[in-house]
Amino acid sequence: MRVVAKIGTSSITDDQGAIERSSIAKVTSEVAELRRRGHEVLLVSSGAVAAGVAELGFSARPADMRTLQAVSAVGQSRIMRVWNDELAVFDLIGAQVLVDPHDFVDRTQYLHARQTLGRLLELGCVPIINENDAIANDELRYGDNDRIAALVAHSMKADVMVLLTDLDGLFTSDPRLNTGAELVSHVSADDPLLSIRADAGGSGRGSGGMASKLSAARIASWSGVRTVIARASLDGVLPEAVDGSGVGTTFAGHDRRLPARKLWIAFAAEVRGAIVVDDGARHALTTRSTSLLPAGVREVVGSFGEGDTVEVRSTNGVVFARGMVYVTAGALRSVAGMQTRDLPDGMVHEVIHRDDLVVLSS
Repeated sequence: MRVVAKIGTSSITDDQGAIERSSIAKVTSEVAELRRRGHEVLLVSSGAVAAGVAELGFSARPADMRTLQAVSAVGQSRIMRVWNDELAVFDLIGAQVLVDPHDFVDRTQYLHARQTLGRLLELGCVPIINENDAIANDELRYGDNDRIAALVAHSMKADVMVLLTDLDGLFTSDPRLNTGAELVSHVSADDPLLSIRADAGGSGRGSGGMASKLSAARIASWSGVRTVIARASLDGVLPEAVDGSGVGTTFAGHDRRLPARKLWIAFAAEVRGAIVVDDGARHALTTRSTSLLPAGVREVVGSFGEGDTVEVRSTNGVVFARGMVYVTAGALRSVAGMQTRDLPDGMVHEVIHRDDLVVLSS
């Protein structure tokens, strides 16, 4: 089997953000066990910013982007050193791979990343993947490594993705606040995954939380990849999750498999606004896979530009799709409700092309 395992910041650093070698050693031993069984393993490791904060002696995580990026560069080299040292104990070779979410959207970059990761696996290496925080153009977005793990799982056609965290899995409510919260052991492929909600809050040292893991689980599920969210400190958690022994929360892979571009639009792109459509447009979009035309638009919410991702809502406020728009919010407001024949010269006829639209629910 091909396995993508993501380990969160709170699971490999202490309360001050310093790297916990023993935690990395534990995960490494379980990776070695999977390799012994003949599985291929790709690791997605967070912790660079926290490790950099600890190394530089900061009392708190910096707020400004320039410092965050510099701190991540300090931490990344140190966390890789520990991974390499611990892998060497088992005669395994780690390979650092720094990626950006857009590496999985741009077709050329997508193929290049997949070929590189594939060759590393052929060479017997354990790729250790992280977002390229030090030179990223955008802000260090909340939960990106969870989503990156899911995009890696998609591009590499993984059999299973394991998200290792500081909780036992998905609960009916936050178990840290509600002692009556119950673990959700299984989410089937035909469950309405998008109806599941969770708070964004995590340990405070990392950038993720259960909400980002749910987003990653949805991406993986819609890629046909089984996903497990489980506690990193549990003995043997990684092999058990791969074996399907019932540890943590398992999300079954969906029969519906989206291409990487649509996965990005559906779950990973930043939403810049919303378009409210009438019932006729909603029916056409959900049943006939058509493009969205100005005639079906009833309201434009927010300010967005060409190429931005927006939600598509029904008149009662239900979000049923996401898409990448071909027109600015201002221009769309001026033509909302117009038939194609009445559009001004030069105005695009499609607000969202069907190839850039993802229907989330009917």
